[in-house]
Amino acid sequence: MELKIIDKTEDEMHLEIIGENHTLLNMLKSTLLDDERVQIATYDMKHVSISDPILFVKTDGADPIDVVKDAANSLVSQCDEFLGVFRKAIDV
Repeated sequence: MELKIIDKTEDEMHLEIIGENHTLLNMLKSTLLDDERVQIATYDMKHVSISDPILFVKTDGADPIDVVKDAANSLVSQCDEFLGVFRKAIDV
């Protein structure tokens, strides 16, 4: 995975996420939309096999970089929680 900030202002950002697909982008978008600081979170992928997704985030004035970092950390926590529960389930 590689990231490129295509455009950034105080409250908006276009971020190209190279090498990823709908799986990560849907989770990230959903997590961003749960954040009260986020007004818009969406992504565009022209074609899954020939283009990389571009994430667009618009906030209420919060730094979009901080908001995306918080969303990524939230996803990591959710995955860690799932892994813990899953390990307990398979140890039964």
